[in-house]
Amino acid sequence: MGIVIGIDVGISTTKIVGVKDMNVLSPMRITANDPVTSLYGAFGKYIYENQIELKDIERVMLTGVGSAYIDQPLYGLPTEKSEEFIADGLGARFESGINKAIVVSMGTGTSLVLCDGDEIRHIGGIGMGGGTLAGLSRIMLQTSDIQQVSELAMQGDISKVNLSIGDISAHPLPGLPMDVTASLFGKAKTDSAKEDIAVGLIHMVLQTIGSAAVLSALNSDIHELVLIGNLTMLPQCRDVFPIMETLYDVRFIIPKYAHFCTAIGAALDYIYSVDK
Repeated sequence: MGIVIGIDVGISTTKIVGVKDMNVLSPMRITANDPVTSLYGAFGKYIYENQIELKDIERVMLTGVGSAYIDQPLYGLPTEKSEEFIADGLGARFESGINKAIVVSMGTGTSLVLCDGDEIRHIGGIGMGGGTLAGLSRIMLQTSDIQQVSELAMQGDISKVNLSIGDISAHPLPGLPMDVTASLFGKAKTDSAKEDIAVGLIHMVLQTIGSAAVLSALNSDIHELVLIGNLTMLPQCRDVFPIMETLYDVRFIIPKYAHFCTAIGAALDYIYSVDK
């Protein structure tokens, strides 16, 4: 089998990977003003930088919201579309090595996908994600640059904006240690520092996503939650999710190529269909 290219086409950001002999080749991310420009730019740069000839590519698999704008061959190569939630599940399962989990795709919003062996299905989602973080940062910090917000947050103090159990109770509550969040932004002031607002916003988004993921696994035997998508690149994930693991007796996993999992899954969708 030749190289299978998986492309996750967003509205402005496109992620592209090649899969050959079940190995992921040089994931790449390209940003542009529209999905078509982003797609063609990503594909051209990818094959150029990896010295891939068109004849070596067996199939191009598209997924993501931006793939709806593409209904023709790409540089003469046949294309197919992979349903995004299936791609999420396949990519997360492949990268994590876990067959039974809730896949938490943290994009503009957040989708929740059940992955149980060969059963992969969308089970819900919330309108909280990178779009929320960018929008609120634009209003409160005068920037929608997530990297800049993350760097500001590294210097912030979460205890200056979030209310903890220790702030409202003299003793731990059943199952709730003193440092657990009681109210997001419950201590914020009109003159809160930008650094504290930044860390508060990131914690709010990540904690809300984590709580939704935990709730989606209640009354099931699933205890592993695989995080994928752009927000997995935030260093604050290392602060938020370990606390939630201890609190809820679950395990959050961020695979090596977490933000490329959907593109990887799109390529695998074709590979698995051929192997059947």
